[in-house]
Amino acid sequence: MRKFKTESQKLLDLMINSIYTNKEIFLRELVSNASDAVDKLYFRSLTDSSVQLAKDDLQIRVAFDPEARTITVSDSGIGMTEADLDKNLGTIAHSGSQEFKDANDFEGTDAADIIGQFGVGFYSSFMVAQDVRVVTRAYGEDQAFMWESDGVAGYTIKPAERDTHGTDVILTLKDNTDEDDYDHYLSEHTLRSLIKQYSNYVRYPIHMLVTKSRALEKPEDAGDDYVTEYEDYTEDEVINSMIPIWKRRKSEVSDEEYNEFYKGDFHDFADPQRVISVHAEGALSYDALMFIPGHTPFDLYSRDYEKGLALYSSGVLIMDKCADLLPDYYNFVRGVVDSSDLALNISRETLQRNSQLRAIANKVEKKITSELEKMRDNDREDYDLFFDNFGRSIKFGIYQSYGAKAPELGPLLMFYSLKEDKQITLDEYVEAMGEDQADIYYAAGDSIDRLRNLPIVGTIRAKGYDVLLCTEDVDEFTLQAMRTWQEKELKNVSTSDIDLASEDEKKVAEEATEENKDLFAAMQEVLGDSVSKIEVSPNAMDAPARLTTVGQMSLEMERILAQGPDGPQVRAQKVLQVNTQHPAFETLKGAFGDDDKDKLRLYTDVLYNQALLVEGMPIEDPLGFAQEISKLMS
Repeated sequence: MRKFKTESQKLLDLMINSIYTNKEIFLRELVSNASDAVDKLYFRSLTDSSVQLAKDDLQIRVAFDPEARTITVSDSGIGMTEADLDKNLGTIAHSGSQEFKDANDFEGTDAADIIGQFGVGFYSSFMVAQDVRVVTRAYGEDQAFMWESDGVAGYTIKPAERDTHGTDVILTLKDNTDEDDYDHYLSEHTLRSLIKQYSNYVRYPIHMLVTKSRALEKPEDAGDDYVTEYEDYTEDEVINSMIPIWKRRKSEVSDEEYNEFYKGDFHDFADPQRVISVHAEGALSYDALMFIPGHTPFDLYSRDYEKGLALYSSGVLIMDKCADLLPDYYNFVRGVVDSSDLALNISRETLQRNSQLRAIANKVEKKITSELEKMRDNDREDYDLFFDNFGRSIKFGIYQSYGAKAPELGPLLMFYSLKEDKQITLDEYVEAMGEDQADIYYAAGDSIDRLRNLPIVGTIRAKGYDVLLCTEDVDEFTLQAMRTWQEKELKNVSTSDIDLASEDEKKVAEEATEENKDLFAAMQEVLGDSVSKIEVSPNAMDAPARLTTVGQMSLEMERILAQGPDGPQVRAQKVLQVNTQHPAFETLKGAFGDDDKDKLRLYTDVLYNQALLVEGMPIEDPLGFAQEISKLMS
């Protein structure tokens, strides 16, 4: 027995038990190695006229024998000599494929896109096998050889028989244990599924004998009650698709093909709304096919949702969902990225953090943004649907970046315009502003109908200004993170710094506040810490009073945060603005002038709670408020 040419026991144990986390990828690795072997022979046929190959000569075959408990992966590739076996399989972590790439110039050609980069994929076989045999015959040689090992101490190499060039890798599976069912791999269904999952786009056909059923002919003497009988038979079938749809130009693929691929691979019942195809060549080469779903996944905003694009290397699945390829705000995008340039780790199960991956992710992000901008500008109805489904993610992207992503994502935002009675972009809002309007106004709340009836909204509309009505809980947080747009300040109408009054109106309000300071002090005593200040509103309005806030925390923010498990951690600093022109104010003044403290308390409470309800805020004592209303009615 020959010994492995490294610290065999420790290193082999590492390969089998530590590097790979998923036993089933052994088939992916063996098929990839088989593809490499076929690639090498195909490349030689392009450079050596003496090598004549027919198209049918280039193939891979997978077979299994439940009784012998074996799985065999065969290829019609270049094969190995005895020296090759000793060098490539006797030295763990030696890569014959990488050596082949280094010895040949593949610049500017895809003639041999060798998948393997490390010499450890073969050793994943020992995760499921107690014995591995490799029977191989090099192209142009008459003698075949067999390499065999139990993956423990060493291996043997001896002459063998094989009719043609190529390699057979024969795994004798381990015995079942309480933890592992190795018989699971000895089934047609499992092997087909693994090939489809990991190796569906290997460029050469992967053949397998599959069991099918067919109806037997009806006997001539059968009666009317004859029941059709069936028989099983085996048939050679190509399992893999070979040519990935993402390698084809968009002009060459029909909408129906894209839709079927999307629904089949990403398990969706509906067609995608948009298809994004990318073919990049040069310093950074990759293909990408991405889809914007036609509806919001039910779990998109749940903790269990996993974002990411499927990552392939030369048509071999490496990661089902590579989260690093998508930013969180594009978490709804589904698709694949295929690149042979990425630096993979030795098990190919995870990626090294490298500049190529970051560069591809950056390109992918820009492409998605570009496509969304095209949809917004050229197909507004489609974009409205998209934003209804996924606008929330884009808003979160701006909020979570503390506004840093506003320049890129801000142009994609849409909010309901009270003036236009539809969703518009921030750019469209600014474009429609008059010369006398300095700021962008928005109102945040739980419904458009309630927001359009806010007293301050009516005041702003009376000035001829538009108001954006924001009804998603993230809206105000997003706009506060942005602060400005096109050098226009984004102003929440519920704050006290809305400046709509003329200098004369402000002066009148200040004088009225001073004139009624004793009344306001008495009202302040009734309300206590519920409000920080009571003043006369400088802005004309129809309501008897309104609540505004001072600082960053608005009423809507307080309402949203109060829905958390611990209730509101921070409360808005509320200001009660009174309309001195409303009849209710005269009633308040009368109660104060008559020194009727009970009536003053009653009227103040009712005024404050009414203002809370108008703003969509809960009142602290609903029963007490109802009793106060009853008193007014009695």
